[in-house]
Amino acid sequence: MYQNRITLIGFLGNDAITRTANNASFTVLSLATKSSYKDKKTGEYNSHTEWHRCVVWGRLAEYAKTLTKGAHLSVEGELRSREQTNKKTNAKQRVWEVRVSSILKLDRPKRSARKSRSPRRSTQRKRPHRPFLTRFGSPASRWASIVLRCP
Repeated sequence: MYQNRITLIGFLGNDAITRTANNASFTVLSLATKSSYKDKKTGEYNSHTEWHRCVVWGRLAEYAKTLTKGAHLSVEGELRSREQTNKKTNAKQRVWEVRVSSILKLDRPKRSARKSRSPRRSTQRKRPHRPFLTRFGSPASRWASIVLRCP
């Protein structure tokens, strides 16, 4: 069994770019992922940013073209490579890209000024504090017990 699947979580470095080739439009995303490690000898933290070229086709490309620089995304797809000729040196290059199958936007929605003052109080529902009675057993029995519930 073979599987070519990649999941990336990062930030967009530029606004999405829409292009057309062979009467089909696609969107190109430039996604940055970051990793860091601690050097054992010096004790300093070193960080490395990797840039990924993500290509989105079809109806998902219509959504992807609305994404802007700095958006926090989770992208899933398959890793593809292709060869292209460099225009300056006429040398062949291998280009690696992610062919995107799903995009999940991880940004939090922006709040309006009215809701940002007290978001918890406006969303919580007030509940009554009084208990009510529930009957158990056969119809002939008396009230068996009191059950505390809040609807």
